[in-house]
Amino acid sequence: MQACPNDRINTSYNCGQAWIALFDKRMKEFSVFDIIGPRMVGPSSSHTAGAVRIGLVAHRIARGKINSAEITLYGSFAQTGRGHGTDRAVIAGILGVEPDDARVKHSMLLAKSESVDIKVNYSSEETDHPNTARIHFVTEAGREFSLVGVSIGGGNIEIVEINGMEVSFSGDYPTIIAFYRDMPGIISKVTALLAWRNINVAFMKVFRNAKRQDACMVIETDAVVSNEELREIARMVGEIKEICAV
Repeated sequence: MQACPNDRINTSYNCGQAWIALFDKRMKEFSVFDIIGPRMVGPSSSHTAGAVRIGLVAHRIARGKINSAEITLYGSFAQTGRGHGTDRAVIAGILGVEPDDARVKHSMLLAKSESVDIKVNYSSEETDHPNTARIHFVTEAGREFSLVGVSIGGGNIEIVEINGMEVSFSGDYPTIIAFYRDMPGIISKVTALLAWRNINVAFMKVFRNAKRQDACMVIETDAVVSNEELREIARMVGEIKEICAV
């Protein structure tokens, strides 16, 4: 039997009330939309809507046409992906199609009509999460990216890797991703430029492989950052190797 959610033993402590309070607290962290999922073309919020949103992250990072993309599906994405249309869903997102757009089901034809070269792999390799997709893509401008995303339920996603660097963001907010060499003052330079542009930072995380080595900052903002503003940050902060936004 599981113990009461209390650090100390107290014989007068009401276990039933404690578990009800804990359950009520946990449930308040979820919206009804986290349970029933978003507006979408079916059949599955995880295997379809979430997959579209992972593809949309690639589309937004590209900031332009994607010429080619190689998609690798893992776990249940690979096992049931064809039946649930996961492959078509990721392709739709790459093309900029939203989860509730009827064109999701016809995304392979849409990719062909737009001359986007698509390859889909179904992998048996084990991953940390069963609903995982990797997208490697090349833009019309010749920029090359790779990302790994997981669909965590209700149409919600988490991006866990970009260009080999561990990251973590949901795509729910406008997001800046900047790759740079870890040095003092880089973060303050970037945030100062955002403040000068009156762009408020909602959340921020920094990832690095080792001290003074490659690093990545992920900045979620309250307003969309334009291409011009991204170019300005890259120009003013010379230590940045690559910057993109979602």
